Amino acid sequence: MPEAPLLIEDLVPLPRGQVGLAVLGSPIAHSISPQLHKAALAELCTRFPSFSNWVYHKVEVESKNLGPALERLSECGYRGLNLTIPHKVEVFSLLDTINEEARSIGAVNTLMLNGQEWQGFNSDGYGIENALAGELAVSLESTPVLILGAGGAARAAAAQALSRGCPTIWIGNRSSKRLVELVENLSQSFDVKNVVPFEISQIAPEIYNHEKIVIINATSLGLNESDPSPLSLAHFSESTRVYDMIYNPAETPLLRDAKARGMAHENGLSMLVHQAVRSLEIWTGKEISVAAMYSGAHAAITH
Repeated sequence: MPEAPLLIEDLVPLPRGQVGLAVLGSPIAHSISPQLHKAALAELCTRFPSFSNWVYHKVEVESKNLGPALERLSECGYRGLNLTIPHKVEVFSLLDTINEEARSIGAVNTLMLNGQEWQGFNSDGYGIENALAGELAVSLESTPVLILGAGGAARAAAAQALSRGCPTIWIGNRSSKRLVELVENLSQSFDVKNVVPFEISQIAPEIYNHEKIVIINATSLGLNESDPSPLSLAHFSESTRVYDMIYNPAETPLLRDAKARGMAHENGLSMLVHQAVRSLEIWTGKEISVAAMYSGAHAAITH
């Protein structure tokens, strides 16, 4: 059974010598981050026994309580935090130091305590790039990308692709307002001349002509069994590669469509693993085993 989340009022100072890590969100009970990090820490301890006193928890924190929670966690001996919904953007106003990558994405998913100050990072871009490279042999430097969605996950994918000089980036969404906001935000950090926003109901036919395009689903469509696919793949070539950021369920309507058409495809578990690896590397300063993270992830989703 996965451990129950802690509440802010449950937090007490950790035993002397223990170092705390945690993921904060609301809701957070479903998170498998503790299993990933504990598996990776166990492997790290075989190489560096000094990390045997590091622990990882999940903490239920509502948006209004994020500031007090960060203060309490630092008092209790926590040194590294992951942030998920709804905190990735809201935390900006609480931080003095945010690294360039997180600023360009417009979201923070990793915090590290430096003295008395929480510093902000983002490992989502790293996660999606390494997932695409490892699972679908995609190089963002040379591969046209079609991103579905206009929220934080879509922005992380777009920012990473832009930072690598991606030749063309289409961003499709149901709402044109969200698209305009996303491109405007990206333009503050990048040259967006190769970004082509479009409403999904009005997809341009020329998109279908690109060989080996990679489609990234960054919407929530597919989380529920009754959800439709966010995009029909009927007119894309068989060389199209499809990545869905959703990992539970493991096969979404979009991925089933890709499978039926013989397209290379992958779910979002690999992104979760790689962003977690990067977070733990930031906190520990050590190389983290991707295989150990995967082991923890597979154990979590099969129980």
